[in-house]
Amino acid sequence: MDELNKEIKEENSEQEASNKEEANKKEKEKKIPISKYNSLQKENEDLKNQINEWKNKYYTAYADIDNLRKSIEKDHREALRYRASGFIDKLLPALDSFNMAISVENQDPKIENFLQGFKFVYKNLINALQEEGVTEIRPNINDKFDENIMHAIDTIESDGPENLVAKVYTNGYKLHDRIIRPAMVYVTKAKQDKNDDKSSLDINKENEK
Repeated sequence: MDELNKEIKEENSEQEASNKEEANKKEKEKKIPISKYNSLQKENEDLKNQINEWKNKYYTAYADIDNLRKSIEKDHREALRYRASGFIDKLLPALDSFNMAISVENQDPKIENFLQGFKFVYKNLINALQEEGVTEIRPNINDKFDENIMHAIDTIESDGPENLVAKVYTNGYKLHDRIIRPAMVYVTKAKQDKNDDKSSLDINKENEK
C-alpha cells in the first residue's frame, strides 16, 4: 500500500513538473523580442498616419464637392433670374421707337389717334416686362447725374448748376438689379465766359506776331 502511494506521488510530481515546464515554455513563447515590438509599433503609427491622411483627403474632397454644388446652384439661379436679358436687349430699339413716337407733341387729331394706339401697345409691353422683373430708368430734367444708371452722351452749357440732366435721349432699363442699358442723357455744364474766349483769342494773336 505504501509503495502504491509512493508511486502515485511520484507520478503526480512528474505531472506537475511537466505542467510547469509546459507553462514556462508557453510563457517564453508569449514574449516578443524588442526589435519586433518596435517594428510593430512603427507599423501601427504608420497605419494611424495613413488613416488621418485619408480622413483629411475625404473632408477636403467633400468640401470641394459641396462648394462646387453651391456654385452650380447659384449659377443656375442667376441663369433663371436673368434669362430674359438677351431678349430685352434686342427689344430696346423697338421700345425706344415707341417712346420717341408717343413723346412727340401733336395737334392733329388723326395722328393723335395713332399715338393713342402706340401708347396702349407700349404700356402693355412695359407691363409684360415688369412682370419679368424689368424696371425702366426714367430720369427727369434737372435730376442729379448718376453714373450708376446714366450715361452722358454730351454736355449742354447752362447758367444753373453743373452735372444735372439737361435732356433725356433714351430711357434706361434694368433686369432686377442688373443694368441692361443705362439711360442716355445730356448733362449740364457751366457756360464758358465770353471774355475768357476773347482773352484767349487775343493771346493767340499776340503769339502769332
